[in-house]
Amino acid sequence: MRVGLICFFHESNTFLCRPTTLEDYRRDVLLESTPILDYWEGTAHEVGGFIEALRATDLEIVPIVSAWAMPAGAVDAEAYDTIRGMIHAGLKQAGPLDGLLVAPHGAGVAEAHRDMDGQWLTEVRAAVGPDLPVICTLDAHTNLSARMVNACNATLIYRTNPHTDQKQIGLQAADLMVRTLRGEINPTQAAAFPPLMINIECQQTSVAPCRPMYAFADAMLQRPGVLANSIGLGFMYSDVEEMGVSTVVVTDNDPALARRYADELASYLWTHRSDFVPRLIGVDEAIDQALTSAKPVCLLDMGDNVGGGSSADGTFMARRLHERRVPRAFVALADPAAVAEAEAAGVGSRLSMSVGGKLDDLHGDPLDVEVTVVSLHDGEFWETQVRHGGRREGHMGPTAIVETENGLTIQLTTYRVAPFSLEQVRSCRVDPTTYDILVAKGVVAPVAAYEEVCPTMIRVNTPGSTSADIHSFDYKHRRVPLYPFEEAEYG
Repeated sequence: MRVGLICFFHESNTFLCRPTTLEDYRRDVLLESTPILDYWEGTAHEVGGFIEALRATDLEIVPIVSAWAMPAGAVDAEAYDTIRGMIHAGLKQAGPLDGLLVAPHGAGVAEAHRDMDGQWLTEVRAAVGPDLPVICTLDAHTNLSARMVNACNATLIYRTNPHTDQKQIGLQAADLMVRTLRGEINPTQAAAFPPLMINIECQQTSVAPCRPMYAFADAMLQRPGVLANSIGLGFMYSDVEEMGVSTVVVTDNDPALARRYADELASYLWTHRSDFVPRLIGVDEAIDQALTSAKPVCLLDMGDNVGGGSSADGTFMARRLHERRVPRAFVALADPAAVAEAEAAGVGSRLSMSVGGKLDDLHGDPLDVEVTVVSLHDGEFWETQVRHGGRREGHMGPTAIVETENGLTIQLTTYRVAPFSLEQVRSCRVDPTTYDILVAKGVVAPVAAYEEVCPTMIRVNTPGSTSADIHSFDYKHRRVPLYPFEEAEYG
C-alpha cells in the first residue's frame, strides 16, 4: 500500500501589510518528491514523525509536496496558486494512493482564501475522492474550520506549546493511518467551536490555565472508543471568522460519540473561560521585575513575536534597556542595512548606527546608538535538541554582534529569525549565561530553548503586530460574539 505526504504550512498574521511570497517559500522550504524525505527525515517535525512511523512498516512512502515559510502576512496569490498547482500535479503524478497524511498549519490565510487550509484540503479531498483515508495534523494555534474537519477522516493537533511534541503527533497520525489501512479501525471525528478566544499570553501548556485543561482532555483518552482528542488554542493575529478555540475528538466508527465528547471538551473550556484573561505588564515594570529576579532573566517581547509574523526589529525593549543603562543585556534585531555597516567598518571599529524600527511603523523608531563591532558571522546555526518548530537548520544571513556605549549587546541579523534555539546566540560566540537579561522576541515558543539557562521568564506587553493586548487590533472578520471581546452564551 502507498501513503502520500503533503505539507503546506503557514501561520498568517493578517495585520501585516507585507504578504508572504513565493520567494519566501523558496528561501525556507519548497520541495517536491524525494527531496522531502531528505529534508525532514530525522527531524522533530510532524513530517519527520510521518516518515519514521511509515519506515517501520511495509507501506510505501509517496512524498508529494512540502512547503513551509516563516510566519508573516497573508500568502499572496502567486504563492498560493503555485503551491496549490504543485499539490494537484503531484497527486496526479503519484499514481494510485491508499492513504494521505497532510500537514497544514491551520492558521493559514491567502489573499483570495481567508480559510486557506480549509480551501486546499477541500480541493485535495475532491481530487482523491470520498473513500481515501486522509489524516491531518495541525499546529496548536490552528483556527480550525469545519471545512478542514470535513475534508479529513481524523485530525490531530499538537498538545504542547512550546511545540515539542510535533514528531509525536506525526507518529500518532501515521499509526492511525497504518491501523486504518489494515482494517483495525475506522476513524470518525467531530469538532466543536465555542465562542472563545484564548489570549496567546495564556497558552503555555505546561502551566495553568492550560495544564488542567489538558489533564481533562488526557483523562478522556482512557474512555472506550476514543482514538484521539485535541484542543486548538487559536491564533489571534489571523482576523478570520474561525479565529478562536476548537476541540476535536476522533472515535472508532462512532460519530455520535465523537460529537458528544467534542462538545464535552468545549464545555470545559467555556466553563473556565475567565481563567484565560491575562494580566499584562509593560516594559518598565518588566525591567524592574527582572532586576530583582534570579538571573539570567528572559524578557519575552510579545509585541515583536517573530514566530507570530512580526518584524523582528522592534526597538521598545532595546531602547529602554539602553536608556536605563541596564548592564549585561542582550537583544537581537533584524536589520540588514546595519549589518552591512558593521561589515564595512570591521571588527573593533566604533561607529554611530541607527538600528531596528525600519520595516514598519508598528514596532518603535530606530534606535540611534554608538557601538563597537565585536564580531561578524555567516549566521548559520544547527539545533540538535527538540525545540519549538521541529527544525534543525537556522539561517540568519550575515550577522554582526555590536555593543552600545551603555553596555547593551545587540545581535544584528540580515533575516528575521524566531528565537527558538539558543544556538542562534551561541553560534556567534556569545555565551547567554554571562548576561543578566536576554530579550527573546516571542511569547511561549522561546521557552523550550531559553529555560535551559533562564530561571526567570517575564512576558512583556510591548506594542506591535503581535501585541498581547487584543484591543489594539481592528478586527473586521472575527465572529461576534466572541469572549472576551463580548459576553456570549454557549451550550
